[in-house]
Amino acid sequence: MTTRILLVEDERDMSLIVADTLRQQGYDVTVAYDGIEGLAKFKSDGADLIVADIMMPRLDGFAMAREIRRATSQIPIIFLTAKSSIDDIETGFELGANDYLKKPFEFREFLIRIKALLRGKTNGNGENRIYAIGKYRFDTSTQLLTFNDKETVVSNIEARILEKLAANTGKTVDATELMLAVWQRDEPSNRNSLHGYIHKLRKALSLDPDINIVNQRGFGYMLTVRN
Repeated sequence: MTTRILLVEDERDMSLIVADTLRQQGYDVTVAYDGIEGLAKFKSDGADLIVADIMMPRLDGFAMAREIRRATSQIPIIFLTAKSSIDDIETGFELGANDYLKKPFEFREFLIRIKALLRGKTNGNGENRIYAIGKYRFDTSTQLLTFNDKETVVSNIEARILEKLAANTGKTVDATELMLAVWQRDEPSNRNSLHGYIHKLRKALSLDPDINIVNQRGFGYMLTVRN
């Protein structure tokens, strides 16, 4: 079955080049020129992967991704954008983006990233997993933490970090491994952001005193649960 890619890009020349490149690789490509059109085509036709610009008329890429993530957390999203600040990148990942490529970019790298995202989807990385963390229940699909009757929805980034830690409970997860899982790159600014998200996760898990996320200085973080 041919992989369906939804390309949402308002620059007509750019969208033509990207669409042709993807079609040459055998992908079935649907093109939209703004977020509203992209959202409508996603709802009507679906997609296996979404490639989207951020700065678009009527509805920008961030707003479109937010609406898509309300419907599903399973479809990979990669942003192509000239916006390059750390805040913009962090916002994109918070909204559920899986990757972020700055313009101008090399098409070879672009195709490699798409293949990696699709391979992860095929291998089941997007499947629903539920973890018991002390007295909490963590649903990776809905990003929902449940403690008795109290439910908390964690952000996309927090969910990715927590899933990595929960899958390795009692073991130290290297900080670089965590950053690559979340941001696909290890940069000094990401290290500061990672520490901030760990702090948020500690607060989210604070109703169970037996749970702790330990900072193994110089190495990474470890999720522990006292028996």
